Amino acid sequence: MEPARVVNSVAPIRVCDNGGWTDTWFAGRGVIFNIGVYPFAEVQVQVFEEGEPGIVLHAENFGERYAVPPPPSPWGPHPLLEAAIAYMKVPDQLRLEISIHSEAPIGAGTGTSAAVTVALVGALDALTPGRLTAHEAAYAAQAVETEMLQRQCGIQDQLASAHGGISYIEMFDYPRATVSPIRLPDARWWELERRLVLVYLGRAHDSSAIHEQVIRELEDAGPGCPPLEDLRKTAPRSRDALLAGDFAALGRAMIENTDAQARLNPALVGSEASQVIAIAREHGALGWKVNGAGGGGGSITLLCDAHSPRKRELIRTIESANPAYRHIPTYLSRQGLRVWTAGPEAGACE
Repeated sequence: MEPARVVNSVAPIRVCDNGGWTDTWFAGRGVIFNIGVYPFAEVQVQVFEEGEPGIVLHAENFGERYAVPPPPSPWGPHPLLEAAIAYMKVPDQLRLEISIHSEAPIGAGTGTSAAVTVALVGALDALTPGRLTAHEAAYAAQAVETEMLQRQCGIQDQLASAHGGISYIEMFDYPRATVSPIRLPDARWWELERRLVLVYLGRAHDSSAIHEQVIRELEDAGPGCPPLEDLRKTAPRSRDALLAGDFAALGRAMIENTDAQARLNPALVGSEASQVIAIAREHGALGWKVNGAGGGGGSITLLCDAHSPRKRELIRTIESANPAYRHIPTYLSRQGLRVWTAGPEAGACE
């Protein structure tokens, strides 16, 4: 049976989130710099006019395909996806098949879950009256995690995915924030893209206990505590460095942020990240940033110098150091959330 229409959406992940941890409820206010990149999260919704109403979810990365139980049933295998579907209040009379995929590893600390949720919110929004802006889609995705699933969750991942590009985010009162895109000349954009290296550290980050401990300590210390202030400083330094075309200064801001993460808790910069940092230093890298909140596993972003052969040698050395380490090719995303609809015949789009 051919679908009556197909809704597609994509949303980028983010790297180099300098100022992360300050986009949270316990920080109150925050300043974050981050870079939206591909590979993106991809959602496709097939809408059928015939057949029994209901929703089939295909989580391709997990090899799982199942019927989503209607509310108020307990969540199934993928609560985040199911909660997003419930939040968007898809019309009951529709029969849908939703496929979700991402080339970015789950648990890499690159905001992949936020990108998936933003892309899913955007696709489902096309099935309901009215249209969300990209900013509203980000807040809807964050509400899925914080309100429906009661998870600890900042706002920068969703905003980065919804807006794309290089972002300077100012959170003036959690979770309300503004996003200022950092515009660069093409040559500087291409040079940043060439210099960035994303390394997956072989396993999904497993750090919830560490994160809960850090959150308790930061909550007790208050939003003006020195560790949060140290993190806030790295965002404007990153912005100013990039606007000036000073890659060495951007690298220093990345290192300062990673060092500040380690001061929150040494376990936020795990042994795998420390090994990659040592290799990067030996190969003349300008900077390194443990992505996301940090912890064991996950991923790290490296900023290389101007010498391309040295970058390639760095990647080979890292992947030789541990067969689980993997370079993930990235491309800077000029756009954030994109949603489009196609008819059943090839090429019919709107």
